[in-house]
Amino acid sequence: MSMILELHTVSDASLARVLADPPLVWKVVSPDDDSLYDAARAEAGGAEAGFFQRLFGRPGRTQPPSVDFSLAPGEVDTIDLDKAWHGIHFMLTGTAWEGTPPLNFLMHGGVEIGDVEVGYGPARGMTAAEVKAVAGALAGIDEAFMRARFDPAQMMQLDIYPGIWDRDPADDDSLGYCMEYFSELRAFVMRAAERGAGLVISLT
Repeated sequence: MSMILELHTVSDASLARVLADPPLVWKVVSPDDDSLYDAARAEAGGAEAGFFQRLFGRPGRTQPPSVDFSLAPGEVDTIDLDKAWHGIHFMLTGTAWEGTPPLNFLMHGGVEIGDVEVGYGPARGMTAAEVKAVAGALAGIDEAFMRARFDPAQMMQLDIYPGIWDRDPADDDSLGYCMEYFSELRAFVMRAAERGAGLVISLT
């Protein structure tokens, strides 16, 4: 299966509610599928029931009630980086999975949103202030910088997903693929910073 990284803009107020009540993350990353949110709330309720059964010897609430949570019109703007996310992270940081903040934000920005699996692990939430810092760092990254950091041999050695970097550019322009998505990512983050938005980042 493919691994796709998505970024979703949210207000700091909405992000705070999601961090306090992690099942709500599904309202951000998959707002049109209520079954995912319902399943996450049911799972949370099952854990709570088990706790109360152990503590008091009687069943607890088996499913927490749904909460009133609606995003403002236009609050959520979404972009996905297809399978270029890992190559972009490498080019920004020179590492497979680590790197220095704030340019390592695709892998490490913000904090994990509970233990709700939204694909490959929990999503992460970044505040508007953190997004502004990323935007400031990206403002100094130009095409020449990214092209200079593209190293097919090292990317293959480090197992940078999706492992296409040593292909003949005439057949598969993997550098151009990363550059196209990086340009979209940079513009997206800049817009988010201008709007004072935070981010939810998920790998699905």
